[in-house]
Amino acid sequence: MSLASCEKFLDKTDPTATSFVEFFNTEEDLRRVIYSSYVDVFTSVGARGLLFYLDDGKTDNAYSRVEGDHHQRIANGNINANTPAFLYYYELQMKHLGRLNTFIANANVPYVEDEAVRTKFKSILEAMRVWHYFKLTSRWANVPFLLEPANMETALQPAKSKAEILETLFPLAEEISNRLPDKEYTSDAYMFNKYSFKAIIMRYALYNGRYELAAKLAKEIMDSGNYSLHPKYGDMFSYKADKTNKEYIVKFDMESHANSATNSFRDLAPQYRTGNGQSYVVPTKALVDSYWTLQGRPIDACPLHTKEEYELNPKLNRDPRLASSVFGQGDTFYGDKIDIYNTGSLFYYENQRSSKSGYWFKKFVDETDAFKSGGNMHFPLLRYAEVLLTYAEAQIMLGNVDDLAKDCINQVRKRAGLDMTIADVKLTNKSKEEWIKLIQNERRTELAGEGLRYDDILRWKIAEQVLNQPALGHTRMVNGKKETIKIEDREFKQNNYLWPFHENSLRVEPGLVQNPGY
Repeated sequence: MSLASCEKFLDKTDPTATSFVEFFNTEEDLRRVIYSSYVDVFTSVGARGLLFYLDDGKTDNAYSRVEGDHHQRIANGNINANTPAFLYYYELQMKHLGRLNTFIANANVPYVEDEAVRTKFKSILEAMRVWHYFKLTSRWANVPFLLEPANMETALQPAKSKAEILETLFPLAEEISNRLPDKEYTSDAYMFNKYSFKAIIMRYALYNGRYELAAKLAKEIMDSGNYSLHPKYGDMFSYKADKTNKEYIVKFDMESHANSATNSFRDLAPQYRTGNGQSYVVPTKALVDSYWTLQGRPIDACPLHTKEEYELNPKLNRDPRLASSVFGQGDTFYGDKIDIYNTGSLFYYENQRSSKSGYWFKKFVDETDAFKSGGNMHFPLLRYAEVLLTYAEAQIMLGNVDDLAKDCINQVRKRAGLDMTIADVKLTNKSKEEWIKLIQNERRTELAGEGLRYDDILRWKIAEQVLNQPALGHTRMVNGKKETIKIEDREFKQNNYLWPFHENSLRVEPGLVQNPGY
């Protein structure tokens, strides 16, 4: 337990204590280890390699300008078994699995007045362990799998196959979820309850092609009545509704990191006057072009305007989610008009702290934070729109596009502000291929900048297509010729669907087998 939050946990009691039991003996100790397990991995405001809203920097949606944040090289394909990102992510997950196994095994030690509290806290720790294994198997497939503290013998066991791990995890996860309380907690709302953990299980059921399970869980969450779409899409990602909406299911709120200042403005916004914007991760042309029209049509299949017209004017007849999610050339930021081609402007696209694409994410960038050292933004690690789109995708993949699946898509589109006299998916018959294209794009645009795109392009096996082309930015006409900003070349190989184990990991864990192609 060498990580900072763990050290703080250990430091908080009697300095003369010499045994584990003396450190871990009260109900507050149970709560404290849950808190530190969240903040070290899932709700850290300062670890840019972990922040969900920067994770699209690994994908065709975005560009990450700082190599050390661990997104840039994964996106451009400049990776191998010595790339630091793979040691960073693997060690982080494995260290926390080790400490979770220890705390779960000793969960009966602390004194609690109400055994229901122990059951809740132990179940939350078990749920977090499952979440870690879902993440590990998504990246490396076959990994060491232990549900108890390791000893010298078990620490050297061979990695287990992903299939075998998932056969254990999914039924275990459902059993854990049914031990948790039905409702969000008045305090510690970020901690798993029954339905927020079911939402995580649902996500990974979809990712792993378990469509019946994904649809079942999505329906249970819908039927719980605990969540709903927020009426105004863009308001959720600003101080207008980040704390009041009923859409956030898995929350990354202020309590989840002890009210330390949030950094989404710094991380995503442009440098501006004396402000601290850093433009660490910025949208690409590929993301902007992926937003369909107001009528729900792809921009290259619309009878109203040409694709070139849409490329040159992203505000023309577009899905309103684009304006709620991305801003750039010609828009106004804190009262000033953005001109990314003006070399005398801080917005100039070649400036270090400006956007190399000429676009910025608008989600989680509230101008209230422009000249502050930090903010107090609440974030969603999973929200209700994902539940609706998961039900729809699962039914599409099962070949059973029922009325509820269509209603789920329509609810999301209607809330977004599309012209439902044309965008209503019930109006036309579609082949399975057309449904797949629609739901994949609906997920991309609804959830842009929320850290889901990387898993999507891997599981849909489209990364070879979308990451084997340059990352591009803003497009304009110059002397009658269309010009587009080029950011970087990218490459994605077949073996990149799995990450390599870092050479250091292979040296210390003889049970690991390197993934193919590395």
